[in-house]
Amino acid sequence: MKALNPAMTVGVVAKRAGVNIDTIRYYERQGLLPKSTRTRAGYRTFTEETVQRLRFIKNAKALGFTLGEIKQLLVLRVTAGSACNAVRRQAQAKVRHIEEKITPLENMKEALQKLITVCLADKPTAKCSFLTNLNSEGISS
Repeated sequence: MKALNPAMTVGVVAKRAGVNIDTIRYYERQGLLPKSTRTRAGYRTFTEETVQRLRFIKNAKALGFTLGEIKQLLVLRVTAGSACNAVRRQAQAKVRHIEEKITPLENMKEALQKLITVCLADKPTAKCSFLTNLNSEGISS
């Protein structure tokens, strides 16, 4: 009879979760993953829960959450009595943080586009208006 939650090696877990083995070790050291159990031979073994947790971490990172924020989300995920409202607040804070980054990036893009439009590509770099404008005071959009 098959075990309900068979143990997996670190390589299998890494492949199933789409991360590398060093990432798993790092997340263990950071407390994002519980310490693995070991076989008598000393091999580390993991369960399906580890794969799920790694996918959770990977997806949260893709949304811009820091490892510290992910740790908080993981705590909320397993804490009895936690309300989804706490998760919502964290997600809203992340959106505000992203919005704070967007405006300066749009300004940089606009300034670069202005410099690109005045750049005469066939000139030698000594006369490159793009490079010359970088010496100017107050380049911004």
